[in-house]
Amino acid sequence: MIPIKVALYFRRIGTLTIIAVYCLILIGGIVRASGAGMGCPDWPTCFGQWIPPTDVAELPANYQEIYAQRGYQNTTFNPIKTWTEYLNRLAGVSIGGLIILTLWASRAYRKSDKMVFYTCASVLLLVMFQGWLGSAVVASNLKPFMITLHMLLALFIVALLIYAIARSQRDFLAQSNAQRLPEKFYLVLKVAMGLTLLQITMGTQVREAVDFIAHEHRYIDRQYWRDDFPLIFYIHRSFSSLILFTNLWLVWQLHRFMDCKALLRRFGYGLAGLVITVILAGVSLDRLGIPPVAQPIHLLMATLIFGVQFFIFIGLGYATQASRASSV
Repeated sequence: MIPIKVALYFRRIGTLTIIAVYCLILIGGIVRASGAGMGCPDWPTCFGQWIPPTDVAELPANYQEIYAQRGYQNTTFNPIKTWTEYLNRLAGVSIGGLIILTLWASRAYRKSDKMVFYTCASVLLLVMFQGWLGSAVVASNLKPFMITLHMLLALFIVALLIYAIARSQRDFLAQSNAQRLPEKFYLVLKVAMGLTLLQITMGTQVREAVDFIAHEHRYIDRQYWRDDFPLIFYIHRSFSSLILFTNLWLVWQLHRFMDCKALLRRFGYGLAGLVITVILAGVSLDRLGIPPVAQPIHLLMATLIFGVQFFIFIGLGYATQASRASSV
C-alpha cells in the first residue's frame, strides 16, 4: 500500500510535468509562428556560444559565410528570434529535470505497481531521444517531416505521463460509475482520439505550407497568404466539423449518464471548451489574416484535446474493469 503523502507527491509532480510539457508545446508554437525556428542555427550551442549573443557585433564578421559552409544559407542574426529559440531550449532542459523528479517519485510504486515506474522510466528515455531529435530538426534545416515527427513524439510522451498518473490513481478512477454509458461510447472515444491525431498531423502539414507561403511573401501581407493555401488546408478545415460533432456527442453522454460530481464528467466539459476554442482559433487564422497569436493557441488547444480524450479513455477503462469485477 502506497502512503497517501507519497501518492499525492507523485501525482502533483507528475501533473506539473504534464503542464510543463504542454507549456513547451506552446513555446514551440510561438517559435514557429514567429519564424524563430532557425534563430539558433547550431545545437546545442547557439551561434557557437552557450549563452547566445545579444548583438551582431558579438559574432565574427564572416559568420554568414561560416554557416553557409555548414549548409545554413541566408543565416541572419536576429536577437529576438535567437533568444526565442534559446528560451525554447531552456524550457526543454527544465522539463528534463521534471521528468527525472517524476521518475524518482515513481520509485514508490516499484513493489505495488511496477508499470507506473517503468512508464516513467520510458518517458525519461523518450525525452532524451526527443532532445536528440530536436537537434536533428535543426540540423535538417527544419525539414517538414522532422517537425511532424517531433510533434507526434511530444504527444506520445504526454500520453505516457497521463497514463502513469492515471494508473497511480486507478482505485479512485475505478469508483466512477460507467455502466450507464452507451455501449458504443468507448468505440466512439477511440475514433475521436484517432481523428484528433489525424487532424493534428494535417495541421502540421498546413503549418509547413504556411511557413513556405510566409517565406514567399517575406513575412508581410498576411491577408494575402490565404490565396495560396493548398488543398490540405481545406480538408483540415472541413474535418473540424467532424471533430466538433464527435466530441460534443461524447460530452453529452458524459453529461447525461455520469454523476454531476464525477471527475470524468468535468473533464468532458473541459473537452467541449477546448474543441470550441480550437475551432475559433482556426476560424481566426482563416478569416483574420493568420494572426500570429492564434497559431500557438490553435496548436496548444489541439494537443490538449488529445490529452483530455486520452485521460477519459484511461479513466473509463478502470471504471469499466471495476464494474465488471463487481458484477461477477
